[in-house]
Amino acid sequence: MVQSKPNLGAQTGAPQAFSAAEAQQVIQFNHLSKYRTSEWYTGHGEIQASNDSRSFEVSASYTLKAEVRLINGVFDPNNTTLAEVYSRRGRCVAIVDQTVEQLYGKELRGYFEHHEIPLQLEVCRAWESDKTPETVHNLLRFLGKDGCDVSRNEPVLVIGGGVLSDVAGLACSLQHRRTPYIMIGTTVVAAIDAGPSPRTCTNGSQFKNSIGAYHPPVLTLVDRNFFRTLETGHVRNGMAEIIKMAVTDDPILFELMEKHGARLLETHFATLGEDAELAEIADEVIYRALFSYMKHEGTNMFETYQDRPHAYGHTWSPRFEPAVKLMHGHAVGIGMAFGATLALEMGWLTTAERDRIVGICTAIGLSVDHPILKNIDLMLEGQKNMRRKRGKGGLWAPLPTGIGSCDYAQEVSSGLLESAVDAHHQFCITLPNAGQGTDMYLSDLGLE
Repeated sequence: MVQSKPNLGAQTGAPQAFSAAEAQQVIQFNHLSKYRTSEWYTGHGEIQASNDSRSFEVSASYTLKAEVRLINGVFDPNNTTLAEVYSRRGRCVAIVDQTVEQLYGKELRGYFEHHEIPLQLEVCRAWESDKTPETVHNLLRFLGKDGCDVSRNEPVLVIGGGVLSDVAGLACSLQHRRTPYIMIGTTVVAAIDAGPSPRTCTNGSQFKNSIGAYHPPVLTLVDRNFFRTLETGHVRNGMAEIIKMAVTDDPILFELMEKHGARLLETHFATLGEDAELAEIADEVIYRALFSYMKHEGTNMFETYQDRPHAYGHTWSPRFEPAVKLMHGHAVGIGMAFGATLALEMGWLTTAERDRIVGICTAIGLSVDHPILKNIDLMLEGQKNMRRKRGKGGLWAPLPTGIGSCDYAQEVSSGLLESAVDAHHQFCITLPNAGQGTDMYLSDLGLE
């Protein structure tokens, strides 16, 4: 409840200074629930005046609830998850990836027709080359007065891969300054990483994901049945994001991936063929990866702190990935493997542990080395960019300290960086294909 305002002086004449009691008072604002603009967001604040009536200080907090839910058959008419959200709103405004629309558009439309909910649909091509401010502006036209004119409490439905989750999430963050959205990730990257993430973004010049806002979906629905129609290369691409959490946070997940990773890749997470036991393993892997990721990402929603294990493999890769047009998962794989060798050089990791980390990547065909690492100037430039992004307090590169744990290197000197690159290359030339992965390049700058 809003407390009464302090006496700010008479209506005419010189303003009166606050009394000593008023100046020391902290006025807290806890707004009534009937005034809420959204069912997903709440907040409160406080204000305190100075002693001299020349300044005051305001602090405010903003609380959101974001749910992540594994689901089976999201477009099955008997599954009422989406219907329960949109039936009371009288329509569903949706942004759908072009490829997803081609594969699942009939099921999507049939679902909303079955539940008699009008569907207003924007089909969006979402290749890596489309991850631009122009794409975001096009989506804003659809959401705004020239299109559907969504309400600030009307959850937009976003269905697609990692690129679409980034650009559509950013568009929702800008529309009415904060329009909620529900995310259905149709790729592995979108389902377990980019989809539930609060970090929405578009690419900047020479640095990936450099323009964005913090705006998580209010609900993320993960249905691995979509993985059935993915190219195997895109399944592999997303598995890098599972491995990063296994290495830095969850040793059980690591062991599951070490034992079953190749089979999960081959069967697209048990969506090809009939294997009930593998399906249970697939669900456990997805759940553990999501839980581990959101345990750190979701509770540090605005990157207020840099102890972020989910940034493993993402310190140098944002600079070298676009330079050589690598698939994102392969760039992360190289970043993780190099990070493991760097940790070995620093005494944080044993040789056996480094070899296991590299081995879990190569077992599914992820890249673990690339000649671009030898471009030390580019690598140092990447560190410079990352320091800016992480607040100039340091590089804070997550590096493994064992299987399922990590620490953060505040700085990596040019000498250490160069010696680690050399050591990593000498190790990787002993590996099959010298550490090169399968389908490692963006053939058409296509979907992540």
